[in-house]
Amino acid sequence: MSNLFGNKVVLITGGSSGIGRATALSFAKEGAKVVVAARRKTEGEETASMIKKAGGDVCFVQTDVSKASEVEAMVTMCVGTYGGLDYAFNNAGIEGTPLVSTTNYDEETWDQVIDINLKGVWLCMKYEIPPMLKRGRGAIVNMSSVAGLRGGRTMGVAYFASKHGVIGLTKTSALEYALQGIRINAVCPAWIETAMANRIFCYDEAIRKQAPETLPIGRIGKPEEVAAAVLWLCSDAASFVTGHALPIDGGILA
Repeated sequence: MSNLFGNKVVLITGGSSGIGRATALSFAKEGAKVVVAARRKTEGEETASMIKKAGGDVCFVQTDVSKASEVEAMVTMCVGTYGGLDYAFNNAGIEGTPLVSTTNYDEETWDQVIDINLKGVWLCMKYEIPPMLKRGRGAIVNMSSVAGLRGGRTMGVAYFASKHGVIGLTKTSALEYALQGIRINAVCPAWIETAMANRIFCYDEAIRKQAPETLPIGRIGKPEEVAAAVLWLCSDAASFVTGHALPIDGGILA
């Protein structure tokens, strides 16, 4: 392990798999104390176990980010366990129903996607920012998507709306707290090798075959590549970056 984030505390939601897990492992390798939060207890504890086996300092808290009481308890546990909060990666999200038109989209599914992907990010920042203010500095990275920077047919209207909304939240909060030492940015991945992507590919085999071809770089991204961007945005190397929505997209938006 190196020590880029030695003695720093990071909170990661959606840490049970994919990009969240990869980011948790990457922060731990750089010496951070990691709080892994997720709805799925078994998978979240598995992430924590992986970090412990590698010699890292970690704890897991089962959390549904759409529920204010659970988000508040998550942050309270983090601060109570490690004494404060330096960084947060608000990554928890769901895809909803892909390949369904606006007029056919189910209202209950819409509410679930917006509650987790958008309201959940707002709730996390609502409770993460106060302990950062007490420390006089901090960095937050929110999970958006290339779907937050463009429209499309694949992911469904709720997903696109939620990811556009995350960028609005990010930019507004970044401006609100820029003079108080807190930087807030978003990452916007394209196709990444995750369980979510595999679920979407199952809807239509043609999407699986075409996905790499839609990316100028010629391949789907890896969770570790998104994790690297998150760590950079949290690091002092990005000290002049705030309110930014960073594409990690293999050139698809070029």
